[in-house]
Amino acid sequence: MKRILPVFIAALALLFSSPGWAAAIITIVNGDSPGVGFNDATAVAPVGGNTGTTLGAQRLNAFQAAASKWGATLTSTVPIRILATWQALPCDAGGAVLGSAGALEVFRDFPGAPVANAWFSKAETNKYVGADVDPDTADIRARFNINLGKPGCLTGSPFYLGLDNMHGAQIDLVTVLEHEFGHGLGFQTYTDAETGEQLEGEPSIWDYFLLDTTSGKLWKDMSDAERAASAVKSGKLVWNGANVKTAAQTVLQQGTPVLTVLAPASAAGVIQVGTAAFGPPLASPGVTGEVMPVVDMADGRGLACDPLSFNNASAVNGHIALIDRGTCTFVVKVKNAQNAGAIGVIIADNLPGAPPPGLGGTDASITIPAVRITFDDGNRLKAALAMRSRQHSGVFANLGVNLAIRAGADAAGRVLMYAPNPIQPGSSVSHYDTSAFPNQLMEPSINADLSHDVAPPRDLTFPLLRDIGW
Repeated sequence: MKRILPVFIAALALLFSSPGWAAAIITIVNGDSPGVGFNDATAVAPVGGNTGTTLGAQRLNAFQAAASKWGATLTSTVPIRILATWQALPCDAGGAVLGSAGALEVFRDFPGAPVANAWFSKAETNKYVGADVDPDTADIRARFNINLGKPGCLTGSPFYLGLDNMHGAQIDLVTVLEHEFGHGLGFQTYTDAETGEQLEGEPSIWDYFLLDTTSGKLWKDMSDAERAASAVKSGKLVWNGANVKTAAQTVLQQGTPVLTVLAPASAAGVIQVGTAAFGPPLASPGVTGEVMPVVDMADGRGLACDPLSFNNASAVNGHIALIDRGTCTFVVKVKNAQNAGAIGVIIADNLPGAPPPGLGGTDASITIPAVRITFDDGNRLKAALAMRSRQHSGVFANLGVNLAIRAGADAAGRVLMYAPNPIQPGSSVSHYDTSAFPNQLMEPSINADLSHDVAPPRDLTFPLLRDIGW
């Protein structure tokens, strides 16, 4: 069964192919009007190995470089066609949409499909069928921002058209292209992350690998409401594919900053944290202690905006202080806790949202570690503290870098998917989480330190495509 996705298709089509030695041939279909985009005849000097002498030619060379990288990585006997245009995309002086791409059509239950009742991109469908299932339609639709770097559109930060990744303060076009082509090849779900609705009531192949670790359910087995709720569970939505999990052990850095609740058993587990810009960085083995709340407000909150009272000071002395966000700065709260003898501080957010941002501020006199946790995690921690005595809570935790957890993975070694709260349409679920390190090609934003790699030992994009059948 075929489903055409709602995208605009340009009329003009001129073909350019990646080198024929690739394991898959990727063809760029020029959808630009005369004098625009690939057809811009503005004279330019060669840059970074890009020998084109016009702006349009250099853009095409960058596309061919990205296509060649993917072509050398994938295996398919059927050429992959990318319909591409340069056009105005949303932007302002401080930010911009660099580009977008996705499958033009998706198919399920085709001959040779590796999984029944699952939607696949057209390019992957062609791989299994061994022929172009719809020769009249390109496989991928891609658009890129023609105004980038001009006044009013991320002013002064244009695309770098060189092929050597020496982009400096500019935005490396080849990296952006590899990212967007990855989406078109299948690095995306066709399920609506906001509503949880599946396309025509059937799951994407993506949904066979998205696992919610709080419920233990895969997306394919959830209701619409469960999927919508899962899409905003930062730190709890993971990729359950074997290829990604195995590759992550060599790609992702060992160790990630976390709050680990050690006891009681009912509250034990790992909690995502935002780290502080002040005080000592989290380390291994970190700081372990009993967690005690600060309570200095009539409604039960503890803000620690003033020097702690005798009762609060005696409670947090030698312990890790739990403090609510609000009213005063983070450095004031942490300094007051430090002055009372606390060995560390946990700031609980006062509004829902995830993942927890870092703690900003500057104070060279702060010598204890501090982290920020979400509103929901704060409430769960407070529930565990509810049976405390004045001097003891029975809740023990560690603030530190857990060397058993890789940066961007959970405690079981499964790679985290991007699931912020509130949801980010177009970004949520169809990207790796921003906690991954080294930064990954398929995070929601293009980081300046990315290489042109799409596979291990540097990148986890291709392992995920392998999981879904490439």
